[in-house]
Amino acid sequence: MKYLIVVPDGAADEPIEALGQKTPLQTARMSHINALAAEGEVGMVSTVPEGIAPGSDAANLSVMGYDPGVYLTGRSPLEAASIGIDMSATDVAFRTNIVTLEGDGPYEELVVKDHSSGDITTAEADQLIQAVNEAFADDRIHFYTGVSYRHCMIVHNGSTEYELTPPHDILTRKAGAYLPKGEGSEFIAKMMKESYDLLKNHPVNLARVERGLNPANSLWIWGQGKKPQLSSFYDKYKVHGATISAVDLIKGIGVCAGLETIDIEGATGTIHSNFDGKAQAAIDAFRHGVEFLYIHLEAPDECSHQGDMEGKIRSLELIDEKVVGPVIESLKASGEDFRFLIVPDHQTPLSIRTHKGRPVPYVFYDSANLQPVDNSRAFCEASGAASGRFFANGYELTDYFFGR
Repeated sequence: MKYLIVVPDGAADEPIEALGQKTPLQTARMSHINALAAEGEVGMVSTVPEGIAPGSDAANLSVMGYDPGVYLTGRSPLEAASIGIDMSATDVAFRTNIVTLEGDGPYEELVVKDHSSGDITTAEADQLIQAVNEAFADDRIHFYTGVSYRHCMIVHNGSTEYELTPPHDILTRKAGAYLPKGEGSEFIAKMMKESYDLLKNHPVNLARVERGLNPANSLWIWGQGKKPQLSSFYDKYKVHGATISAVDLIKGIGVCAGLETIDIEGATGTIHSNFDGKAQAAIDAFRHGVEFLYIHLEAPDECSHQGDMEGKIRSLELIDEKVVGPVIESLKASGEDFRFLIVPDHQTPLSIRTHKGRPVPYVFYDSANLQPVDNSRAFCEASGAASGRFFANGYELTDYFFGR
């Protein structure tokens, strides 16, 4: 038996007037996924427990089978695990975005224009993080380059008791109201402000502005946490598996759970990602004995954060055409039974351009237990809700998927 979970990040949405009160999932052409839904099971699942922020950290822990209420220690330490940072028990990791601020006047009056600095390349970002380290690193603080705009700050003997805001939650708003709060947080706010003066005229950013691209002109620090202790995925589900993702967070969850990481050249986490490469890597992994794959695809979420409705719809079509279609075709051709689950980690409605903790739809297909064909079953919010099937927790759906 092979097991495949596909997570189109942030795919779930709300009805949109411009789409005739349909959602992007209802609008996108997804012939492969919906054919599986017609012979499978659809429903809804709450991936983020009440009282926990609907971040990708909590949501993906949940979909991967872990209760966020037990295992979530913060987003950044999971990313640190992917980067290869060996955290001590007293270290605190912080997600460090390099963002685009715009406007005039003091830092507090600048507007958060872009949480991803135009999806800056990792090579460009590395030069900026090196400059940040030269300016701010000491025997207590160090910065590490991640992927694109996502990086990490480690504070030795640090505190997690700060109020820090994700930048993708405050797009188009002034920075001042969202600067770090809490006792002892002043050093973080100071670095963020000083980073603007350091980075705005850095050669990397001057070149980006000349090319008409958003400059990565400030640090934005958030997502703090201590080293996580996940139980073994193999001990839980008795399968050996791997993750495929462009995002350090997902790789980090996998590393902490004992899963392998399959890196794909050209995987960006955007609509311009190497979808073909991800599909071929999945096919090859299954052929070479991997029993379980967790394929995370960031593009729908990034399009939602950018307010790009057409891009979100197209990203869903690319996932269906270039990832799900080829991988499922290969699994069927192998003659071995398999189970397939596709589920967004959370909603990212285009109307608000950030995450929401409402239930999301899923499709579960079991090649050994096909249902009579019903073309009314589809991968969308309306079909999932109409089914009457509901899981109160994402990890309970994952237990169900693995037959526990």
